[in-house]
Amino acid sequence: MKKVYAFDFDGTLTTHDTLIAFIRFVCGDKAFCLGFLKYSLLLVLMKLHLYPNWKAKQKVFAHFFKGMSLEDFDAKCLQFAKASTHLLRPEGIKTIKQAKEEGAEVVIVSASIDNWVQPFFPDVKVLGTKIEVEKGYLTGFFLTKNCYGLEKVNRILKAYPNRSEYQLIAYGDSNGDKELLAFADEAHFKPFRV
Repeated sequence: MKKVYAFDFDGTLTTHDTLIAFIRFVCGDKAFCLGFLKYSLLLVLMKLHLYPNWKAKQKVFAHFFKGMSLEDFDAKCLQFAKASTHLLRPEGIKTIKQAKEEGAEVVIVSASIDNWVQPFFPDVKVLGTKIEVEKGYLTGFFLTKNCYGLEKVNRILKAYPNRSEYQLIAYGDSNGDKELLAFADEAHFKPFRV
């Protein structure tokens, strides 16, 4: 039977949340601090589950990147991946390599924007949160649902619809991965921490 290995990105394959790291990389510490100060109340409400995660994330994303050209954004994503390989967990990379060597399908299912996840893994399918672009510029909105929670299961089923025809092995580290881990035939929670 075919095997599909599904990996969360932030916290599972990386040691830190990459949204924060990416904003700091692109905008600098001062702009990062001012932006997060502006949205601090919103972020606290999000952590208390009083404001939707995706809405808070979209507002923060729009604050920093609305109006940027897609060309510039993608160039920054590539630079960020090249400069941030230290964020990757070696055991996670080893597991991806082994899965590919055994001929399995490998997919990264992440709430992060797929534009900056893909350059870390150019030869792996990425199912991330997609951004809206109009006339070559970022609108600040998401084109898809935030790939978090049940949406991760929906994305897997869209990419691999015939569920009885493959074995799903999933890796995650947070509440946003619980549905995916429960849906998998084999689940690994916080697997690459040494």
